[in-house]
Amino acid sequence: MTLDSDAYVERRRLKRGILFWRLAAVVAVVAAVAAGYARFDGYPLSEYVARFEVDGIILQDSKRDELLAGIADDRRIKALIVRIDSPGGTFVGGETLFRSLQRVAEAKPVVAVMDGVATSGGYMAALAADYIVARQGTITGSIGVIFQTADITGLLEKIGVKPETFKSGPLKAQPNPFETISPAAREATQGVVRELYGMFVDMVAERRGLDRTQVATIADGRVFSGRHAKELGLVDALGDEAEARNWLAERHDIAKTLPIRKVALKRERDLIWDMLDETVGKALFSERLRLDGAIAVWHPSLWQ
Repeated sequence: MTLDSDAYVERRRLKRGILFWRLAAVVAVVAAVAAGYARFDGYPLSEYVARFEVDGIILQDSKRDELLAGIADDRRIKALIVRIDSPGGTFVGGETLFRSLQRVAEAKPVVAVMDGVATSGGYMAALAADYIVARQGTITGSIGVIFQTADITGLLEKIGVKPETFKSGPLKAQPNPFETISPAAREATQGVVRELYGMFVDMVAERRGLDRTQVATIADGRVFSGRHAKELGLVDALGDEAEARNWLAERHDIAKTLPIRKVALKRERDLIWDMLDETVGKALFSERLRLDGAIAVWHPSLWQ
């Protein structure tokens, strides 16, 4: 009887051991799959076409540039579709995004699909693409640069406030709201605007294969419909994402059956920052004043 009991206990112990190792093996496999899943941003190892969205005000963003660098290096991504719905932003923000997208275009095909608005810096970003698609009613163009300031010296004088500024030279801190801008400061500031504007015109002429003089005649800040932009050579085709897929299939043999997957930044924003952005961020003296004032006309959300 004792031997039978001992044998029974031993069999139970062996079964428990086998069960433990089986569970351990399952857990290890699941962990490996999960790690691979996370390593590749939640996507399997299969090939796909990436979609990256550019919307709202364009500023400098190192995380965005890192994401685009990863897209350029990722062999699973066969092409990039950039969806743009933006009135533009700071000149450096648009230029930086243009350069980042251009690096992607050096590695794989890039198509820009312009939605409701792609003006100023939004259009600058589109210039990095190999092929630009616009809707007929897309608002685009606004090729130009603006620098905004204000002169509140008259108001301060009325309320009895006289600001004093100590500086190393007459052009230091010019323009600024607390001093009447001098002719020399006005010319210096206008010179910077002309230089940046020339850079923008050069980008359009080079990327679109247009004569610089021809670009200069239409780069006076005006906006165009997508249809008019097509006539001017600022975009390649009218349509939507389906047109982008057609071009990728015809020019780069990228099958239309290849799935499209959205790639986006994962941000952790503070609740207080969100509240400030929704209130102060839409106030009169927000950072948006540094942008082309006409842009706000084409982006109603700025005024909500």
